[in-house]
Amino acid sequence: MRSVLVRALAAVVIAAPTLVVLPATAGATAGAPAECAELTQLAIPASSLGLPTSGGRVTEAETVPASGTGSGAIGAYCQVDAELFPVDPEAPNIGMRVALPAEWNGKAMMFGGGGYDGAIPSLTADVPFGDPDAGAPLARGFAVFASDSGHQITLDDWNNAGAFAMNDEALRNFAADALKKTRDAAMFLIDKHYGTQPDHSYFAGVSSGGREALAVAQRWPRDFDGVIAGAPAWNAATLDLWFGHMTQILRRPGAFPGPEKQKLVYDRVMQSCDGNDGVRDGVISNEAGCEFDPRGLRCAGGEDSGPHCLSDPQIKAVRELSSPIQWDYMLASGERGYPGLPYLSGADMGTPGLGIGSRAPARPLDTTTAFAAQFWDQWAKYFITRDPHFDGLTFDPRKPGKWQKRISELTALQDINNPDLSEFAKAGGKLLLVHGAADPVVSHRSTAQYYERVRAKMGARAASTFLRMYTIPGMGHGGPAAYTAGWDSLTALQRWSEKGIAPHEPVVTDLGPAADGRTRPLCEYPKWPRYDGLGDPDRAENYSCVRS
Repeated sequence: MRSVLVRALAAVVIAAPTLVVLPATAGATAGAPAECAELTQLAIPASSLGLPTSGGRVTEAETVPASGTGSGAIGAYCQVDAELFPVDPEAPNIGMRVALPAEWNGKAMMFGGGGYDGAIPSLTADVPFGDPDAGAPLARGFAVFASDSGHQITLDDWNNAGAFAMNDEALRNFAADALKKTRDAAMFLIDKHYGTQPDHSYFAGVSSGGREALAVAQRWPRDFDGVIAGAPAWNAATLDLWFGHMTQILRRPGAFPGPEKQKLVYDRVMQSCDGNDGVRDGVISNEAGCEFDPRGLRCAGGEDSGPHCLSDPQIKAVRELSSPIQWDYMLASGERGYPGLPYLSGADMGTPGLGIGSRAPARPLDTTTAFAAQFWDQWAKYFITRDPHFDGLTFDPRKPGKWQKRISELTALQDINNPDLSEFAKAGGKLLLVHGAADPVVSHRSTAQYYERVRAKMGARAASTFLRMYTIPGMGHGGPAAYTAGWDSLTALQRWSEKGIAPHEPVVTDLGPAADGRTRPLCEYPKWPRYDGLGDPDRAENYSCVRS
């Protein structure tokens, strides 16, 4: 989630796509595809967008030469930068970018953002938890596009990352509206350049981008044929309240466990639960079956006596961070609480940038403090109170006082929690939910809650025709982890969407530098991979997906 802040190997092959190759002399006559340079300053009419705007304009279009080798090779493409203008003149523009490959496969991919967004994601990147050997979407010939969600944040302005939410239109754009506006503008530009619309369109995002993936499936069910939602922060406002709760826990006198104690907890959890899946490999596969009790680490007398133990306040803090909470007041979104993080079953509190930091939450807030505290402070200041001087560290979300109504309103806007995906399913849409079971910042338990709600609303059989959820043991929120996952989810999604072939016994590879390519079966939730006891424990074929 950190650029992210400012900002998933199926053994299957699909038929090679038919490539659309633009003629070198393509003209800009009416109805004819426009060359790259001819897109510069092209007006994007408001009538081409499905939500209110003042239209938009291409600010720059240039040809980017081919680069890279092997699976990382990306052919030449036209990079188009554009701005979409707000209705409210005080709101910032939506910045967007489209990559239009010279050899187009007739398909499109939209990327979601991360954290508070504010920057356009790299269009040369892969899908969440992707397989680098399979190639990123642009390398495969997809037209790829994304936006900054309607505001701009720089790395040196993180202390004001949420300031855009002072404007109602900018806030609505961030909540979801920018997704529709960007998608429609991208379709307009794709049609202008190629003279036709994509045959298939897909969306992929992780964290806040995973929330955005669910937003397009719920709100604009005919816009995308398939969606990959990685570690989705779908109940965003409720998650923000959880972050505020975490902040209060960690600020209690004597409650904060420093880095050595964070490692102590992680190591003891591993020692206790790692072998429950039949092999000790640094990965807890049966996360739900891990019931480590931190009271076994209690310092003599309960007083802090060094890094080898936990004091009573620290034990209480670690247990509360790992436990569900319910709010004592109603929220307009209908959410009632948050399921806690798996710190006592495999997640690492010490994850750089995404854990609880090296010191208790206090000013100045920076990367040495909990990610949750940094995120919460911005939400409290700019979303709830709209007071830049408000101290979010002192605000307990369990006691919202006069801000209860505003918080409730924000949940209605930001929680993407509609379990009725019947229109998406009716349109032929397919949805892959992928979440690391050791995620230290967005709980996979929360994603499981949404998945179960969809199944309850639509029926398990109906849901199975378009929805799969996979949890990856040892996988965090992205980046290095106990199991750094790589899965060619895009090929799996294409096969399901375009050929009607559902994912079957997918395999996920550990991309960690010391993992030597070990593999595991990617088990459909709630199953998890258990070693059969025979054969190489680093090969997926020697595991079975089982229920607890």
